[in-house]
Amino acid sequence: MVLSKHIESYELEDEILKKLPKINLENNEQFIDEYDSQKMLPQYELPLKPSNDELIYKYLNQQLALDGSPTLNLASFVNTYVNDTQTRLAVENLTKNLADNDEYPSLVNIQDRCITMLSNLWHAPRTIDPKTGNKLVKSIGTATTGSSEAIMLAGLALKKRWQEQREAQGKSTAKPNILMATCAQVALEKFATYFDVENRLIPVNEQSGHVIDVSKIRENIDENTIGIFVIAGSTFTGSFEPVEEISKLLDEHEKETGLNIRIHVDGASGGFIAPFSFPNLKWDFSIDRVDSINTSGHKFGMTSVGLGWVIWKDEKLLPKKLRFSLDYLGGVEETFGLNFSRPGFPVILQYYNFLSLGKEGYAKIFDGCMSNARLLSDYLTESTYFEVLSEIHIKISEEEKAKYYTKKSSHKLNDIWTVNENYRPGLPVVAFRFSKDFRTKYPEVPQEMFSTLLRKHGFIVPNYRLPPSETDVEVLRVVVRNSMSLSLLTKLVSACSQTIELLVKSAEYVRQVFDSKSESSAQENIESIHDLLLTIASGGTAEIRKVQHKESDHDAGLNKKSYRGTC
Repeated sequence: MVLSKHIESYELEDEILKKLPKINLENNEQFIDEYDSQKMLPQYELPLKPSNDELIYKYLNQQLALDGSPTLNLASFVNTYVNDTQTRLAVENLTKNLADNDEYPSLVNIQDRCITMLSNLWHAPRTIDPKTGNKLVKSIGTATTGSSEAIMLAGLALKKRWQEQREAQGKSTAKPNILMATCAQVALEKFATYFDVENRLIPVNEQSGHVIDVSKIRENIDENTIGIFVIAGSTFTGSFEPVEEISKLLDEHEKETGLNIRIHVDGASGGFIAPFSFPNLKWDFSIDRVDSINTSGHKFGMTSVGLGWVIWKDEKLLPKKLRFSLDYLGGVEETFGLNFSRPGFPVILQYYNFLSLGKEGYAKIFDGCMSNARLLSDYLTESTYFEVLSEIHIKISEEEKAKYYTKKSSHKLNDIWTVNENYRPGLPVVAFRFSKDFRTKYPEVPQEMFSTLLRKHGFIVPNYRLPPSETDVEVLRVVVRNSMSLSLLTKLVSACSQTIELLVKSAEYVRQVFDSKSESSAQENIESIHDLLLTIASGGTAEIRKVQHKESDHDAGLNKKSYRGTC
């Protein structure tokens, strides 16, 4: 949750309002009350008296209308579309608490079904029931409020298993550490900070595809390493870290040192994309060293917001000391989570999606996302104004396919499944920046201005720095969700063209002005034009941020501890 500071300008407006003449309004009108024009909506304290609920709805609706359109929020991985049937299911089950196992047994049973289906989707070890043919797994898992909570639980399991092993050996448990790439989403870093685990960050670079540099892993391992977080879908570029390659490296390291370093896969988005778009990619429980996986139902699981999943392939991997048995509301239940009461309807929506879409439905939807992401990638590249850092549009040879897609299928796969394996694996994400030629020709044009001007067309496209070791690189990112149809993509492409051409014309015009009036050096002119354009684009906030960063000695994206990717 973003931390908030108290409101500015409210006091001045309230003071002026008190001086203005007012008519007497009764409290029983159904069409107007004092909040319409006579009194500020309370922002600090609860009001003493009640108000008409329909009028309060109107005021809240007016304020919320100022938010961006969720469909045009291309920054987020979170699903922004639910159909009428999903809405009906959500409303009908809005008040059901997922924590009340005894009160809502059908809801809890649906959660269990989802965990079993995900376990089988991710190739957890299984046996076949000789009578029914059902695939029986020994996995254990839980629904969470999102991948952030799921990551915390997975990390806690790694830490507790390491502690128990060390205690059994009579060794110290004082200094645990965990490995992850600097491109890890902020939730992974939160785990290390909140639960007193040293965070050993592995650098990313252009040569490693802007994901973990595998060559740097072994030098960071010691006897206090509780495990490694491997990311199936970076929030920066959408690329998958090579789980199979990392596992083989850890196999070799174990042979040499005896240290058994286990893997947790952060599949917040990739946990759904990989099985349906890249079925022959080996990243899940089919790799012996992978013990647990998390994903977000509210991302490419396509539920409403508020649902994550974490699964361990065998219940032995979740220490009993982390599980709590509760005598609650008439029944005994076992629980492991950071939250207790939480809405149950997102779980229902997940099961609805599983049944209504099936494997082929998910595969077809994600193929549409991939296709549109590649179209946007190719457009940006061929425009020559941009270069694309994400890789899902890059075609690969048959030799490269054999390297990337090593999992053998148990049945023949048709084009629905294999079409995307003609390209490098990744999420339907387009990460791009101004091209080298454009940056050379127009060094004074701030890339952030492109992001800001796209908002004039309604599109929210973030501009951010890559993680430490690459913080000099700024990147724009578009997440192509199932709400991004080809017709909407056409509008985005048009907006990109108009915006970049406007920036070129503006830079040329300002140059003419400076050339005719200024005797400053060329570098000073470049800096002045850059600052001017950035100030205009940001509405003046760029200069304010600059002062704040100087005063606090803090610059997000540059300070190693302050980076984050938008989720």
